[in-house]
Amino acid sequence: MRDKHSVSVASPAVSPAAFASDVQYYLALQPRQLPSRYFYDALGSALFEAICSLPWYSITRAELRLLTAHGREILSRVPRLSTLVELGPGSGEKLTTLVEAGRVGSSPLQLHLIDVSPTALAVAVRSLTSLHNVEIDLHEAPYEVGLAEVTARPAADGRTLALFLGSNLGNFDRPGADAFLHGIRAALRGGDALLLGADLVKPGSELLLAYDDPLGVTAAFNRNLLVRINRELGGTFDLEQFAHRAVWNAEQSRVEMHLVSQRRQDVRVAAADLAFTIEEGESIWTESSYKYEPAAIVEILRTAGFRLMNQWIDRGDGFALTLVEAI
Repeated sequence: MRDKHSVSVASPAVSPAAFASDVQYYLALQPRQLPSRYFYDALGSALFEAICSLPWYSITRAELRLLTAHGREILSRVPRLSTLVELGPGSGEKLTTLVEAGRVGSSPLQLHLIDVSPTALAVAVRSLTSLHNVEIDLHEAPYEVGLAEVTARPAADGRTLALFLGSNLGNFDRPGADAFLHGIRAALRGGDALLLGADLVKPGSELLLAYDDPLGVTAAFNRNLLVRINRELGGTFDLEQFAHRAVWNAEQSRVEMHLVSQRRQDVRVAAADLAFTIEEGESIWTESSYKYEPAAIVEILRTAGFRLMNQWIDRGDGFALTLVEAI
């Protein structure tokens, strides 16, 4: 008999050397960029959880409503389900909601949580302690590394349901999204399933409020990326001289986040062996969040090797959950 829950940890976090290498590469591009995966240190993770509670950021609330209303159907459509793998579990609230809403009986479940942020994993585990008869494995790693660890293990009896929620797919450009979904399909067996959350196209004014809130929480989340570089890599960014800017790019169907320098400044990042001058008005592009039409979600999954099982849409807040089977 298993305990109420048990937890094990695998994989190291992203190394400081990899962080420095990425910073060196991306800040040398034109336009200058930084990978959004580095938002999530301890402070960044806490700020993102605060963003999810803001009245202007509806993604989390819409997704939780869908998981609560349709959790039973979602899990029932994956027969002999034994393993849930969540890529980027955040606070763990969504996985907890799905299991509580959809679980029938007391069959044991293996839960694998994959995230580069140890803080996020620790928070998620605390949320999942309400669940009974589960084993929790933590993978402090990029998504593709953690997923490879899970699928490299001997195949468990039953099927696997992978979860990629919170509209995280929107952080990939279209070629990147295609490649990422193909990678998930390659890691799954035929008959396994994927539940994908995606934010839908909506009026630009609504989207900009979500990414440039009146309280300035998203601005703090964005600037914290420079705080992290200064602290961990010996950067010299003048934090007070960077303004947060969100832009709705309708042609590309994406919200862009930028940090805009308010004056000309010389910057050094010691650990990355990098020195450069950023001009007044020049920006560092820190994130893109692509928005989708429902049919486009189905099509991108189909081309990655999945078959549609069902799609649930929250029309009020413009969010979709799409369940597909690996074929």
